[in-house]
Amino acid sequence: MNEPLVLGIETSCDETGIGIVRGHTLLADAVASSVEEHARFGGVVPEVASRAHLEAMVPTLQRACDDAGIVLSDVDAIAVTAGPGLAGALLVGVAAAKSLSIALEKPLYGVNHLAAHVAVDQLEHGALPDPCLAMLVSGGHSSLLRVDDVTTSVTPLGATIDDAAGEAFDKVARLLGLPFPGGPHIDRVAREGNSVAIDFPRGLTSRKDLERHRFDFSFSGLKTAVARWVEAREASGEPVPVADVAAAFQEAVVDVLTRKAIDAAASEGIEDILIGGGVAANSRLRFLAEERAAAKGIRVRVPRPGLCTDNGAMVAVLGSEMVARGRVPSPLDLPADSSMPVDLILR
Repeated sequence: MNEPLVLGIETSCDETGIGIVRGHTLLADAVASSVEEHARFGGVVPEVASRAHLEAMVPTLQRACDDAGIVLSDVDAIAVTAGPGLAGALLVGVAAAKSLSIALEKPLYGVNHLAAHVAVDQLEHGALPDPCLAMLVSGGHSSLLRVDDVTTSVTPLGATIDDAAGEAFDKVARLLGLPFPGGPHIDRVAREGNSVAIDFPRGLTSRKDLERHRFDFSFSGLKTAVARWVEAREASGEPVPVADVAAAFQEAVVDVLTRKAIDAAASEGIEDILIGGGVAANSRLRFLAEERAAAKGIRVRVPRPGLCTDNGAMVAVLGSEMVARGRVPSPLDLPADSSMPVDLILR
């Protein structure tokens, strides 16, 4: 049997992503981002994102088909992010996917955004280890997941209880006068700074915190600590050492992320860690994760940066897994679920 040709639609936030895969082979990954429209607000505005998806959907879909050298009738299935994400943005993608499913008479798979971030690594590194520990870090999520089967069994071990890592990067970047989105700019500036120049706190790492939140994350206190440090510096009339602040902040974030991921993998007896989500593109996170994992005999897999951020390819490859494993398609009354739990992989 030929591997399924699957089209994936991603509209959970500010990227309109259309991906086309055949099995684990990527044929097209077309993305239209509305990030510039949100930059002046310092963050994503849901209504702006939804309208941008409406405007970008058809041309991005056409571009993906042209890149893959196919016509829409060639696809075997349609996959779409059903949640979690921004409600209005999700609705655009789900409505488009339903329309295509009906018009083309193809099965529809409404999949989980977080599980798709796990599945996308297969496009670069092949089949997922069974089991693996996934650490997903983005603007909306900081999660540790045990993955036994990316189509049926994803178990949450820990999650963010306030600001996600990517959200903290954006807010600290704004404090330092750096552009939105903050992650790439802090990563760049931090290379010129001293990561031990300032001792910023590591959230949820005290003995008392670890008893209740061993694998959970909190970056709100760190963000506040950076803000207070910068304010005190400005009040004293001294210049803010932007590179040092960026480096010390970044080190605090990646220290906690990698420490907890290694601990979770060891606790679960897992030898493979997969890192996904937009913050997975951070160079310091990648380096420190590989260094610490190697010391414990744990392997690390990280997709290339272009596959870490939101994209349609990740949705398509998870849809491909659903088809290949004979999972029952979603109904046509599939809802857009902004708070879809990670252990609900297929709607």
